[in-house]
Amino acid sequence: MCDTFFSRKTKNGNGLFAKNSDREPLEAQAIAYHPARHTTEQELQCTFIRIPQVRYTHGIIISKPFQMWGAEMGANEHGLVIGNEAVFTKQKLKKDNQGLTGMDMLRLALERCRTAKEAVNLIIELLDTYSQNACGGYKNRDFFYSNSFLIADPQAAFVLETAGTYWAYKRVDTSYSISNALTIAHDFEDTNAKQLHKNGFAATYSDFLYTSLGRAKQRRACTAAALQRPIDVSQAMAALRQHQLEDERFHPAKANTGSVCMHATGLLNPSSTVGSMVVELFANKPPIVWLTGTPYACQSLFKPFFFHESSALMRQECSPGPAPDDSLWWRAQQRYLAQTKPKKASHYSRHHDYRDALQQKLLLLAADPSLSARELECMAMDEIEPAWTNCLLLDEKYAFP
Repeated sequence: MCDTFFSRKTKNGNGLFAKNSDREPLEAQAIAYHPARHTTEQELQCTFIRIPQVRYTHGIIISKPFQMWGAEMGANEHGLVIGNEAVFTKQKLKKDNQGLTGMDMLRLALERCRTAKEAVNLIIELLDTYSQNACGGYKNRDFFYSNSFLIADPQAAFVLETAGTYWAYKRVDTSYSISNALTIAHDFEDTNAKQLHKNGFAATYSDFLYTSLGRAKQRRACTAAALQRPIDVSQAMAALRQHQLEDERFHPAKANTGSVCMHATGLLNPSSTVGSMVVELFANKPPIVWLTGTPYACQSLFKPFFFHESSALMRQECSPGPAPDDSLWWRAQQRYLAQTKPKKASHYSRHHDYRDALQQKLLLLAADPSLSARELECMAMDEIEPAWTNCLLLDEKYAFP
């Protein structure tokens, strides 16, 4: 499960893109920076298959399942940003792992494309050439699905939806939100589907049962509501922190698939938010990529990442592995799992007050036009360092009331 949205209707006129990556709760998510480079390899190993490599790849910042080559979400140095979603359709996949995952296609588009339209065309080409017959799960090795993509750059945005080998895409004018459901009817710009239901692409291919169990419509309504008025980066982050109940009533044990910020509870609600991203797009400079690097957006601080090879933030993050380690992701997850005893509601608000105050400092720094990316990064590190090294944002005093 995932939720992704984009808007040009923002308070400062810059595009905003946001996503929660919802996957198995113990599947750590890594942040990675890969600078632009000329390649020498003839082939590229993706998650399951090898494909021909190109001669040059763009610089990318991505958030990815630790064990996969592909990425759940990310941006490149030119301001191209992409998030994908699992969608449940009537088109059955072969389940032979002889194709590309949606995450592979996402990363390939970031590495090889400069614009959103180029990315749409490349993903369609990859789908036609290699298929999406590839497992998207972690321990669930039977989790195969089709993908939808929200794709944006500073000038244009598109939603691309697939069902097996079929696809349709349309241009996004102002704002758009996707969850784990097909949304395109007859309003597509192009499609390879030949015979459609009278209500369009989604009605033709959507699997009603699995889509309904995922409560995609409910979650999409939550994020779409946030886009009804001009928003800023802080409000985009807040939209990713929503639950199906208001904060004073919410507890992780009460979570269901209607929460934008997901907390796994069992068979019918198996996913947790394992990483979150907000990207601010600029017309004349690389984007600022805000990533949590920790699970549960409702508890996390979004940290700013910048495009340059000596990035201190990139050096700081210890990439997580399959088991608890010293990475920020696993430290945050271990603290969360240890929060089993009921505590006072004031601990909840104290945690959020501390996090929100630090978040506001970082947002104010990022909004200062007089600061360069390097200056912003140095100042941000001064603010983040205590929380980063001591995990103060997940202080053991804090627990859900």
